[in-house]
Amino acid sequence: MRTKQLARYILLLGAGALSSRYAGAQTAGNPSQLYEPLAAQYFLAPYLANPAMAGIDTGLHVYLAYQRPWSDMPGAPEAKSLTADYKLFHRVGIGMNIFNDKAGLLNNTKVAFSYAYHLPLNTDERSMLHFGLSGAFIARRLDTKAINGDMNDPNIGAFNRRDNYFEADFGMAFTHKGFSLQGSLPNLVSLVKDKSSDFGINRNVFFAAAAYRFPVNDQLTSIEPKVCLRGIKGYENIIDAGANFVFLEDLVNVFGMYHSSRSFSAGAGINYKSVAGFQLVYNSQTAGLANYTNGTFELDLVVHLFK
Repeated sequence: MRTKQLARYILLLGAGALSSRYAGAQTAGNPSQLYEPLAAQYFLAPYLANPAMAGIDTGLHVYLAYQRPWSDMPGAPEAKSLTADYKLFHRVGIGMNIFNDKAGLLNNTKVAFSYAYHLPLNTDERSMLHFGLSGAFIARRLDTKAINGDMNDPNIGAFNRRDNYFEADFGMAFTHKGFSLQGSLPNLVSLVKDKSSDFGINRNVFFAAAAYRFPVNDQLTSIEPKVCLRGIKGYENIIDAGANFVFLEDLVNVFGMYHSSRSFSAGAGINYKSVAGFQLVYNSQTAGLANYTNGTFELDLVVHLFK
């Protein structure tokens, strides 16, 4: 019991400590997110795309993700994420996400804490509405160790002395047995504060998804088709469509997603007794850049505790 109580308050204490440290140096708006998101958000870790999914299942769930180009290139972008969500009380979930992406000299770090409320719509709680809100701190810095030039350039120091940014994300979801319908609005502060057409280009503006998990049999445990719609400022909306196939009573999974940007994601994973698992993913490059790079690979790790 003490272990579960400790787990409940780890994320809350972290949020309080971070808020105290950075409350005095924040600028609202100016988000940092990947144009192509981590593939883990589609099936393995839906909390990555929607704060309403925090604590949707019992226990503590910890996810690690690492993404980088398949071909090694100097200054190539790479992304890392540490995510945890926990069902704090019967209807309350909390979450934490530490995300870092680096491209060339630019290093972006986002730390977000989430609160989710899960509202049952009937007595058996098979139909539920989920609401989630995240507050995030974003820091952007230049990697001075990698600079090949004049280290005394005042612009370098000025860039690294900039205030951190504050952002907020909101999400909702409806679930009924194997069906899920969800939507989220990331970067709310930038959406409200900045009206200029060129600010925050490449910024995620909305995410929506619908999925249904069909149980099959002991060999092919389930099939879950999913369709997503992503809005990105400055680009056409992107449609993601695919399915996740689970085998041998949740031991092995294989999934694929096609993106309307003329790229695809494909991955496979293994789960050990619903306690831990890993997943390897290949993301092909979008059509316009296919001649310059071979896409990216992604490694996802997950641990489930206190279930």
